[in-house]
Amino acid sequence: MANNIIQQAVVQIKTMIEDAIITNGINGKNNLIRSQKPINVLHDAVKQSFISNGVNPSNIYPTLHNHSNEQTLAGFFKKKYQDICIFPNDITPQKEILTFDGILNGKIDNFGKNFTEHILSINVRSQLSSIEKNFDTLSEKTVAEALNLHLRCEKMVLGEVYMIPVYAYDDEKAKHHQVAFKNNKKVKNHIKKYTSFFNAINNRKNTKGAEYKYERVCLLIVDFSSNIPIIYNTDRELRIAGLLDKTDKLNMNQLNFDSFSTKLLNVYEKRFGYNKLI
Repeated sequence: MANNIIQQAVVQIKTMIEDAIITNGINGKNNLIRSQKPINVLHDAVKQSFISNGVNPSNIYPTLHNHSNEQTLAGFFKKKYQDICIFPNDITPQKEILTFDGILNGKIDNFGKNFTEHILSINVRSQLSSIEKNFDTLSEKTVAEALNLHLRCEKMVLGEVYMIPVYAYDDEKAKHHQVAFKNNKKVKNHIKKYTSFFNAINNRKNTKGAEYKYERVCLLIVDFSSNIPIIYNTDRELRIAGLLDKTDKLNMNQLNFDSFSTKLLNVYEKRFGYNKLI
C-alpha cells in the first residue's frame, strides 16, 4: 500500500515539473517549485500512509490535502512550524509559560510540554534541483530540529522524509522548454554521502540521549529521468543500477518509505500505549 502511495506521488511530481517546463520553460519550473505544490504532494503521501495504517485523519494537522494549518511546537531553543503533526486522542493541551533559559523564556506554549511530547511530528523536504548543493545546510538544519524538540520533550517521536533526485533537471535545456537531465558524474559519491548521513541520524531507540536523532527517517532516492520514476528502496537496487559500488557498506533497508509510518507508529505505541492516534 505504502509503495503505491509514494509511487503515485513521484509520478505526479514528475508530471507537474515537466508540464511546467514544456509550457513556461525554466521560469515555469522555478515558479512551480516556489509554489510548494510538488512538496505538498509528498506531504499528502505521508499523511495517506499513516491513514492507511489506522491513524484517524482528524488527528492529522494539516488535514489531508490541506497545507495551510501547520502547527507550531515549542522546543528548547525555539518555536517551529511542523509540516505534519499527529495529535493524541487522550490528552488535552494545557497552556504553559516557558521558564527555561533562552529566547523562549517567558513565552507562552499553547500546547504545554505533556501534550507536545505526545505529538508524532514529521517534517518533509526535498532537493529537486541538485543533490550536490546545500548538503552542509541540510545536515545542520536536520540535526538541529530534532535536537530542539528532544531536549525539551525527550520521549517525543519524530520523523523526517527527504527526497533527492538521482539526476537533476537541466536548467539550460529548460530555458528552451525542453525536458532533459544533467549527467552527474559524482552521483555515486553524493548518494553515499546522503545515505551515510541519514543512517547516522536514524532509529533513535532510547528516550534519553542521542537527541539529534529521529525515531525514523526516510530517504527517497528518485530517478525522474525514467519514463516512470524509479524509487530506490534498498542498497541492492542502487548497486544494480550502478549508483553504489559493491564495496560500499551502506544500508537503505531502514530508510525506505514502505516501512516509514509503521516503524514510527510502533515506536509511538511502545512509548505511549496503543490506540492513542486512532
